[in-house]
Amino acid sequence: MQTFSLLKYTVLRLLIFSLICSTFSCDVMKRVKKDEHLLVNNTVVVNEKTTSTETIENLQYQKPNGTLLGIPLRIHIFNLARPNIDSILKAKVLDNPRKVAWKTKLLSEKQFYGELQSRKNFNNWLKKTGEAPTIYNEKKAERTALALKKYYFSKGWFNVETSFETEKDSSQKARVTYKVTTGEPYILDSIKPSIKTPIIDSLYASRLKKGSLIKKGQQYDEVNYANERERLTTQLRNSGFYYFGQDYITFDIDTVRTNKKINTNLIIANRAIRNEDSVAIVPFKRYKIKDVNIYTDYKNEYRDSTITDSVNFKNYNLYSYKKLKYRPKAITDAIFITKDDVFKDIDRTRTYRYLSELQAFRYPRIDYIPNEQDSTLIANVYLVPKKKFELTTSFEVSQSNIQTVGFAFNAGLLIRNIFRGAETLEISGIGAIGASKEASNSRDQFFDINEIGGNIRLNIPRFFLPFKTEKIVPKYMSPSTKINLSATSQRNIGLDKQAFTGSINYNWLPSKKVTNNFDLFNVQYVKNLNIGNYFGVYTNSFESLNVIARDIGYIGENEILRDPIAAGASFAPADEFINEVINGTLTTTDDDYTTVSYIKQRKDRLTEDNLIFSSSFNYVKNRRENLLDNNFSILRLRLKLAGNLLSNLSNVLSLDKNQDGKYEVFGVPFSQFIKAEIDYAKHWDLGSKSEFAIRSYFGIAIPYGNSDNIPFAESFFAGGPNDIRAWSAYNLGPGSSLSANEFNEANLKITLSAEQRFNLLGRFNGAVFVDAGNIWNVFDDVEDDAATFDGFSSLQDIAVGSGFGIRYDFSFFVLRGDIGFKTYDPSRELGNRWFKDYNFGNAVYNIGVNYPF
Repeated sequence: MQTFSLLKYTVLRLLIFSLICSTFSCDVMKRVKKDEHLLVNNTVVVNEKTTSTETIENLQYQKPNGTLLGIPLRIHIFNLARPNIDSILKAKVLDNPRKVAWKTKLLSEKQFYGELQSRKNFNNWLKKTGEAPTIYNEKKAERTALALKKYYFSKGWFNVETSFETEKDSSQKARVTYKVTTGEPYILDSIKPSIKTPIIDSLYASRLKKGSLIKKGQQYDEVNYANERERLTTQLRNSGFYYFGQDYITFDIDTVRTNKKINTNLIIANRAIRNEDSVAIVPFKRYKIKDVNIYTDYKNEYRDSTITDSVNFKNYNLYSYKKLKYRPKAITDAIFITKDDVFKDIDRTRTYRYLSELQAFRYPRIDYIPNEQDSTLIANVYLVPKKKFELTTSFEVSQSNIQTVGFAFNAGLLIRNIFRGAETLEISGIGAIGASKEASNSRDQFFDINEIGGNIRLNIPRFFLPFKTEKIVPKYMSPSTKINLSATSQRNIGLDKQAFTGSINYNWLPSKKVTNNFDLFNVQYVKNLNIGNYFGVYTNSFESLNVIARDIGYIGENEILRDPIAAGASFAPADEFINEVINGTLTTTDDDYTTVSYIKQRKDRLTEDNLIFSSSFNYVKNRRENLLDNNFSILRLRLKLAGNLLSNLSNVLSLDKNQDGKYEVFGVPFSQFIKAEIDYAKHWDLGSKSEFAIRSYFGIAIPYGNSDNIPFAESFFAGGPNDIRAWSAYNLGPGSSLSANEFNEANLKITLSAEQRFNLLGRFNGAVFVDAGNIWNVFDDVEDDAATFDGFSSLQDIAVGSGFGIRYDFSFFVLRGDIGFKTYDPSRELGNRWFKDYNFGNAVYNIGVNYPF
């Protein structure tokens, strides 16, 4: 089997290579001169062991050209370009007056010179997309050997030796081997502080020493010393030492006759004050904040103007050149710099962040004015308000499996500082029209889809609660509140529906990596307006009913369960057929009865109005440092509880239950369930623009009390471009069932995915992936054994999809195309599930924006 796989790979490689050669004339040495050698391989051998890491690769001043399946594709593209395109065009075209005259007469002068420029642009594109052959350079090899020596020296191998050997063959190709012999590493033995300023010396002994990043017994690492210098600087600048900087910290390292032990002296010098003709060396002083002045409406043109309004609030001085438009507390809550407190650099950083999050000001500036006599600082905060009112508009054109074309227009009004507390009110509306795929077959208007809706959102830059929360959630965590109300009405989209939502949400950031989000109340009410069109949307269920009805002679061979004479071509005959089967009026087989019963159960569930009154908590821990960080993890946790408050109130008030034994509010049975989700993703940066990523997901929603199942909006589905990519959305599961439903969903989901990402060519990246997972029903009213989860035995129904994809990186987003193949299909019989539809004809083609995880 292994030999066969290797043979297939070799044949594929040869075919691709032949195609490239026939297209690009396959001369990789085309731009390599006779006295030059093409660098084809670098090998780094450390202590007689070949080593290849991203760090080692980045130390190399010369790297071989990249390859795709062993083929230097970018060299071939580069070789297609003319190195002297300007000279060629000049000699062959521009220096020939007759050719220029003929061309300009044939094309016009503008088109002629445009064609020349196009040829230049294409030539430049070939150069930019391709890659010039890497010509071996001995000087760069020497620099690489030196860089390797410096790197291992910085890691504690002070006796490291490096060298390199170059192998050149008759085909003008060069291979370089770098040899590194590290010797024994040096170990830290003692760390002694030598601190000139007494107050810093005392602070180091009592507090700063405990968190040191350089400790006895460690192997020397230059990075640890740099990080320790940064840590001490940060701590001291947050302890009142306004003038302190990293340059005042040095390390004196002694390795003479120490038997590979390192004795370190930590030296923190006194402050150097440079005057015109001298430098004074004095101990550092701790500075305190004397005053905090806040200019709430500062502009450059106001610099020489007179303050007209001012107020002192909790030791903050607020000034305004015009009338003060903010309540003092709204501003001071965003300021972390406090009068009579010691100077802390972090207070300035937090103030900048909080002011930016208010979205009420632009270009905030904080200046400190020092006073050497009493070691104090005056902090001046300059705020430039944004406009109070702002109009927003957007226009969208869309297409979906329901509508051929749709147009949507959004308009909004943003009002800042609406209640003088830096709050922001957003009022927006949406209007949309579209043409369904059946519009062309109807005598009604072409645009038979419409939607109208409105939304009101109030953003409050603090917790909106009747009690104080400062001790539980300090203001440096950026607490905020969002109150949201929205309503939408859709017509001729499926069942037609009206939706009303309202929520009170609290958000705070305990650290740079952690985000907490709490929905105190989230109310959703969905009313279906066109239940009679259910079988017009869920056509597979309708067709199943027709098949059964024909088999028992309820309708003719060419008839369907629909009344074309009734208004809207009613599906009432289908409902009548279902009722007669369930009531036993019509005799069917057990399988047919089960099918009809399931269709009725699903119809009742999907057409019932929903009232969801819930609370939820979301926790996100994102260890990614920045957009360039490809070595990180993200953990998302979510817990949601729905219906408990309404259930308790119903019990206390002794409300009546409906005929199904359920409490109702406004005539609608409210949903009651608990829902939990865990989502974890981990990424490893493998170097050379290569990355490996995994994702695991588990979700479960359990109905209880007033509910026997989960609302459709809260259930799980599988498949799609960000899920199990070998199945389209809603098309996988539940379990091993081979469902013909248009939208398959359940209340338990497990997903596992792995993806290897790599660079193909320039901005083009590739990926190979494996996705596994499925959905099941559990603890609800579904009785189909194939669709329910009944223990570890159900894990054999986990679907597996694999495939590959190509992505184009636009810098600000990634356009992604993935092809997924059904590798293990649980809807088939056991023993017949592997690789049965593993071909392009049965593949699923996905298009998405950005990465799936």
